[in-house]
Amino acid sequence: MTIGIGLLGLGTVGAGVAQILASPEGRHPLVGALSLRRVAVRDLQRPRPVSLAPEIIGDDPAAVVADPTVDIVVEVMGGLEPARSLILAAIAAGKPVVTANKAVIARHGAEIAAAAAERGVYVLMEAAVGGGIPIIEPLKQSLGANRIERVSGIINGTTNYILSRMAAEGADYAAVLADAQALGYAEADPAADVQGADAADKIAILAGLAYGGLVDRPAIPVEGIDRLQARDIDYAGNLGFVVKLLAVAQRHGSDPDGTEVLDVRVHPTLLPRDHPLAGVNGVNNAILVEGDPVGRVMFYGPGAGAGPTASAVVADILNIAAIRGLGAGALDPLLAAGSWRRCRLVEADRTCHRNYVRFQAADRPGVIGHIGSCFGAEGVSLQSIVQHESEGPGAEIVVVTHAVEEGRFRRALAAITARPEVEAVQACLRTL
Repeated sequence: MTIGIGLLGLGTVGAGVAQILASPEGRHPLVGALSLRRVAVRDLQRPRPVSLAPEIIGDDPAAVVADPTVDIVVEVMGGLEPARSLILAAIAAGKPVVTANKAVIARHGAEIAAAAAERGVYVLMEAAVGGGIPIIEPLKQSLGANRIERVSGIINGTTNYILSRMAAEGADYAAVLADAQALGYAEADPAADVQGADAADKIAILAGLAYGGLVDRPAIPVEGIDRLQARDIDYAGNLGFVVKLLAVAQRHGSDPDGTEVLDVRVHPTLLPRDHPLAGVNGVNNAILVEGDPVGRVMFYGPGAGAGPTASAVVADILNIAAIRGLGAGALDPLLAAGSWRRCRLVEADRTCHRNYVRFQAADRPGVIGHIGSCFGAEGVSLQSIVQHESEGPGAEIVVVTHAVEEGRFRRALAAITARPEVEAVQACLRTL
């Protein structure tokens, strides 16, 4: 039986999907049963990296969804709208959906879940996180018997490329970003990547999978790498760390009513050199899952690009093809909204972590002692405190703390910066 595919978007990923469907030789036998029936593009005149019959290409995505010969709708157009509305229209028509759109799932997952549950169709999204890395299905199935304690990952290839170059070459952020744009690793407008929003969308999805409930995507604390200075990467290296943009979701306890309390966040992080994620460089991604009883499991590979992402998209199509008759009412357990736990984010001042802080201070006796006293008054234990020569007058003092609640740490910082000899906090990063 032939299964009709409707493709929304023919950019990098969409073209990769089309190329796989056009060359089934040597692939899973089910690939040969998939037929690309209709494709929607934004610009009919734009050159395409794949040759398709002109009669199946149009600029009306709603017509693709409505086409009776289309059995599965594949959304790889990106953005929030019209992608969200098209996904909901496909569900309403009883058609399974495969999407790579992390922004839509992270922000509108509840709405899509409710619609899919009511209509009884699948919405699969392996390609939304980690490109070709299989992480969605393992969290739903292979690791389903585990109590997940933490999911942490390097899940944005652009920022990882930039940080890897800065560490290896001592290069400035702006110069490496320009190179990344020239090489196609960064968009002309890189804000979603370098400011952390892309990673936050992805960790919101992973948190929902790992802990069984939605998290409020806009409430996730996010800090990018766009203000990170090369000197802090150098200082971190001297202390035995590497700096990565880390996305983290971890259990922080539960409320009396059973609500899971989670710490979900994205920020530049100092990782010890022997940490499993510390050696992940270039545009690669890696996701570390820590659970009971499995222990630590890491998923590593290319996090973006036509090949890896298209591979994940077609794998989802094959999953649907393998378990159907379409219309059998099968429901993806990820989207069974009624079975989800309630989850909430922990209050910011109750999170607990180690810290790296760089102060600009006057170069005079007793400054380090004053800083140590202020930390001590709030019960903040210090792992190290080092003074460096400043580029200008005064001195730079770099402190690494032991794990401490954020509220106590912030009170100590306020007391330190209130002293006249401490001029500014130049950098403040979390540390594992």
